[in-house]
Amino acid sequence: MTPPVDLLIRNSLLLCAFDDTGTELPGGWLAVDDGVIVAVGDKDTAPPEAETVVDAAGCLVLPGLVNAHQHLYQNLTRCYAAAAHVDNLTDWFWAYFTAWGRLDAEAVAISTTVGLAELALSGCTTSADHLYLHPEPELIDAQIQAARDIGVRFHPVRGSMTLGEADGAICPPNLVERVDDVLDDSRRLVEAYHDPTPSSMVRVGIGPSTLMSSSDAAMIESTAFADAFDVRLHSHVADDPDEEAYVGARFGRRPLQVYEDFGWLGRRSWLAHVVYPNHDEINALAAAGVSVAHCPSMTMIDGGLPGGPPPIRAMLDAGVNVGIGCDGATAADHQSLWLETKTAMLLSRQREGRASAMSARDALRMATRGGAHAVGRDGEIGQLSVGTNADVSVWRMDTLPYAGVLDDPVTGLMHCGPASAWHTIVGGKFVVRDGEPVTVDVPEALRRHRAAASRVQGLTCQ
Repeated sequence: MTPPVDLLIRNSLLLCAFDDTGTELPGGWLAVDDGVIVAVGDKDTAPPEAETVVDAAGCLVLPGLVNAHQHLYQNLTRCYAAAAHVDNLTDWFWAYFTAWGRLDAEAVAISTTVGLAELALSGCTTSADHLYLHPEPELIDAQIQAARDIGVRFHPVRGSMTLGEADGAICPPNLVERVDDVLDDSRRLVEAYHDPTPSSMVRVGIGPSTLMSSSDAAMIESTAFADAFDVRLHSHVADDPDEEAYVGARFGRRPLQVYEDFGWLGRRSWLAHVVYPNHDEINALAAAGVSVAHCPSMTMIDGGLPGGPPPIRAMLDAGVNVGIGCDGATAADHQSLWLETKTAMLLSRQREGRASAMSARDALRMATRGGAHAVGRDGEIGQLSVGTNADVSVWRMDTLPYAGVLDDPVTGLMHCGPASAWHTIVGGKFVVRDGEPVTVDVPEALRRHRAAASRVQGLTCQ
């Protein structure tokens, strides 16, 4: 007699796999054993026996969403009054630096806990995070422990700022790091935590924040480090007119050209934003295999960027892999990957002037397969296929926001809403169940977060 599998999700309204063949199974089910999907079937195929059975009647079953770009610490300064009406990137950074200079291990840990819990509620099972401010040592260690406690796959990027105000850059003296110190700490983190196996819960990357705060040495040495330790490279590029002006004055080149000069255009790199690429740069990104993390709310929160939304449709058509990121919780003020995915769909339609420019499935493919590829995990996560990790998001479609959605729940999920995942499952384990986080004490986390946010903002906790 065949022993039961660990978990069975059955009787779904629709299972949408986002695999290579675009499998969609009405009444679909999937079976999980030892954290991995071991079988997928339709309503006419008998599923195996299971220790735990989830009845997904009325539910859309999707891969877990993958957040390709985030700054979790920034939920400590959401809607910060000093930056509420700032209209350019340079002034925006300076409005926050005093507060961010007060970051400590407790503040970073609880911001990670709260941010990953909010992301899990939005169906997210894997998140990158780019921490480029290090006023104290071992802040990423605190993040990794918090991520382990939540149970979400975590891709921390050891970011840095190595060029300060004295050199015309955007970084106060107290937050400027030495390149050798950054590399030493990056090596320590990789050796302590980086796990390259297919079921890994933690993978470490390296990433100078931006050309506006990074020395030439930091950019060049990071590529050598990534090659030597076989880890991924991440940074911000082409995200604001201030950056383009600064880079033009400093290098006499466009931002993406400078990244190419520094050896960044390769398959281990993924770049956040890329709002202003021209035709040749899009083709160069595609040819080099560089991924882009599209953060749509960031492009609008300050009133919109000159030139309109990023040319995501053109990137996809050229062969650029695009994932979706929430960016910092001060740039978007939320950490819902569902909302960013919907916004990406709508923003592309607005840019192109036609609904066919970005379907719901196109947007969700970016949020699943696109993000998985960006963080170096295509074939491991982002799809519901036999042999992939059992990272699953389950969405109830029998609630008020979806009344009338009968024949296409995938489009319904993106057109209607607001939505939170009913279940979020990572490696076969529930992180969200019946719409509630199960791995975090939310009231206690919010109490700790309020105390940390008050301390970082220089306020008296109420």
